[in-house]
Amino acid sequence: MRIAMIGGGYVGLVSGACFAAFGHEVAIVEADAARLAALRARRMPIYEPGLAELVAEHDARLRFTASLAEAVAGAEAVFIAVGTPTRRGDGHADLSYVFAAAEQVARALTAPTVIVTKSTVPVGTGRRIARIVAEARPDLAIEVASNPEFLREGNAIADFMHPDRVVVGCESARAREVLARVYAAVATPPLSAPVLFTRLETAELIKYAANAFLAMKVTFINEMADLAERVGADVGEIAHGIGLDARIGPRFLQAGPGFGGSCFPKDTLALVRIAQEAGAPTRLIETVVAVNDARKAANAARVIAAMGGDVRGKTIAVWGLTFKAETDDMRDSPAIPLVARLDGDGARLRVFDPQGMEQARPLLPGRIEWCDDALAAARGADALVVVTEWKQFRDISAAALLAAMAGRVVVDLRNLLDEAALLEAGFAVVGIGKG
Repeated sequence: MRIAMIGGGYVGLVSGACFAAFGHEVAIVEADAARLAALRARRMPIYEPGLAELVAEHDARLRFTASLAEAVAGAEAVFIAVGTPTRRGDGHADLSYVFAAAEQVARALTAPTVIVTKSTVPVGTGRRIARIVAEARPDLAIEVASNPEFLREGNAIADFMHPDRVVVGCESARAREVLARVYAAVATPPLSAPVLFTRLETAELIKYAANAFLAMKVTFINEMADLAERVGADVGEIAHGIGLDARIGPRFLQAGPGFGGSCFPKDTLALVRIAQEAGAPTRLIETVVAVNDARKAANAARVIAAMGGDVRGKTIAVWGLTFKAETDDMRDSPAIPLVARLDGDGARLRVFDPQGMEQARPLLPGRIEWCDDALAAARGADALVVVTEWKQFRDISAAALLAAMAGRVVVDLRNLLDEAALLEAGFAVVGIGKG
């Protein structure tokens, strides 16, 4: 099949490359000239494990272009994968890029096709797109569908190629047939992933509901971690104990500094606004948003307390800046408020992240010192703070850390390092949820 993907960002690029791996001919439209030049040179503008290799392997079926008309010519399905950032002032998703893309696609089409929203959009967006398309091209039979993505940054290719499920919102036999062929590679044996066909509104809400539920799990275990610290329990064992219950499961039960990234903060806030406008407030999700915001704001206080209540003039190493490992994404990262508060309180900060340094520079105070590796950041530091769970940090020995640091305080916001080894080496270790 011929597929067009509008938007060469994280979702569009990963989805387009995976569709090419399924055997489809894929044209990806990217409006940003610098990003387009990088893609044409096969330089990935984002970090996602395995993505460069996947693009290289299926290069013959991938095209990158600035021409929307060229991309949609002959396409049986056109996916819209543009950004839906949180709108300033009210927390709603900004749909201006989605609606503009839909209208431009409709005007560029020369034959009937299916326009599919891959972007995360509020309930009712598909209906509005259908109206926009109908007004732009009343002469052409254009179907509209919703196909939300469920990609975890750092594991996106595996999630796309081996999905738990594929969700498609559509209400015509033709759209259903087209999307069934798009996903035939994963819907048929040996993978046989379930493909759930629903109404447009249901598909749109499934995406928000899934992310909100996972965000709720993360927030729940973080609150259990706080309780565990007060009563002398261990949150790691608590997570293992409840995760063995098949009704709960072990995933998303890792206590930490609070969730960030491109999905959970934006989508939980958008769901809160959607529900409020519908007259069905989601009190649980409102609380999740508030608790997570408070947690990220409080991380610096944990570090300050570990330093005896004052960090002025102290050198603090920060390992990890991105919101999670295996990505270069800094959006809503817990590192941002942490570094800003410590810097404001007079600490000297030395930071390192394996992938996020370039993205972090515009977001963090100018006085911090950017280091070439983790041990360089730790050199001469009075304290070390672990913010992101990069595996390479775990592999650094307590002896190497002892030789590098001037102080002996480690605040591990991910419970990543070998606590027993650090204690034996003479460090004072502050973890998460360890009473």
